[in-house]
Amino acid sequence: SAQGPGNSQLLQDVGIDEKLGDIIPLDAKFSTVNGDTVTLGGLLEEGKPVILNPLYYECPMLCGLVVDGVIDVVDELAWKPGEDYLVISFSIDPLEDHNLAAKYRKEYLGKLRSTNADKGWYFLTGKQNQIDTVINSIGFKYNEVQGTGEYAHSAAIIMLSPEGKITRYLYGIKYNEFDTRNALYESADGKIGSTVEQILMYCYQYDPDSNSYVPFAMNMMKIGGFATLIILGIFLIPLWVRDRRKKQKQNTDYN
Repeated sequence: SAQGPGNSQLLQDVGIDEKLGDIIPLDAKFSTVNGDTVTLGGLLEEGKPVILNPLYYECPMLCGLVVDGVIDVVDELAWKPGEDYLVISFSIDPLEDHNLAAKYRKEYLGKLRSTNADKGWYFLTGKQNQIDTVINSIGFKYNEVQGTGEYAHSAAIIMLSPEGKITRYLYGIKYNEFDTRNALYESADGKIGSTVEQILMYCYQYDPDSNSYVPFAMNMMKIGGFATLIILGIFLIPLWVRDRRKKQKQNTDYN
């Protein structure tokens, strides 16, 4: 969010140190839009991966663009927040309270076209020490722009397993539906989606250079070989059964 030559040092210190495989602090306490205190671990649900979205609600530009990107991909996904996965947005600004979060929650969820995310998308606020434990655990670095009330920070969402383990970072303000679906599938250890989707996603692997999922030749060969065996089985088993019955009939006639 920072601009101008005076902010060059601020921007140098902004970025993300990926903490893949680490567990976020499940005991970190935040407020819901109703003012209730919850822990991050208390929001997690068995079998449901999480899109974690650090932001601050009164960010003049970048955070809104990131949330719009999440809204767009949530609308595109066949899977539904609350049913198949969760979204947790939390403010990095300790001065923002649950009333402000409630205002922005209404605005953001009002943009969704195809899904009701009331029970699957959380908008949280918290105290500085609780915020710090979470942003440090995910490697999210930001700087306050003195005198403006703004923060310089990166644009990214973080994928968590249902147990709170960091599994993937997706960067930018637009999120490809297939990449997001693969990241959620990966976060859930392949336990969400239809059988057809699971087979398809088994054939793709994350490529950090392109920040996307690309075909994985080895798995495609495995699937191809398995499919070949099935096809051969479809044609050969009836022939084998028919031949066996023919031999049994010949033996019966001979006896």
